[in-house]
Amino acid sequence: MSRTVFCRKYQKELEGLDFPPMPGARGQDIFENISKQAWEEWQAQQTMLINEKHLSLMEPNTRKYLQAQMEHFFNNEPFDKAEGYVPPEQ
Repeated sequence: MSRTVFCRKYQKELEGLDFPPMPGARGQDIFENISKQAWEEWQAQQTMLINEKHLSLMEPNTRKYLQAQMEHFFNNEPFDKAEGYVPPEQ
């Protein structure tokens, strides 16, 4: 049986992650308060930002930028999006 969490992004009980996605307090906070759905959506958003903005994860400022955008995303605050991205029609 999968575990559930009260998701900070969606403000409801949803399936939780299987393990913390990163070490430390931030990883534990995500594990306890972010749903698997929200985490997967963030991963897709992060990939678009990295690709469209040509970001290098070797740069400390890039990692700080992505962490800040992640917090905005999970807290339902305005966050940067990839310019020119048009989602596929369903």
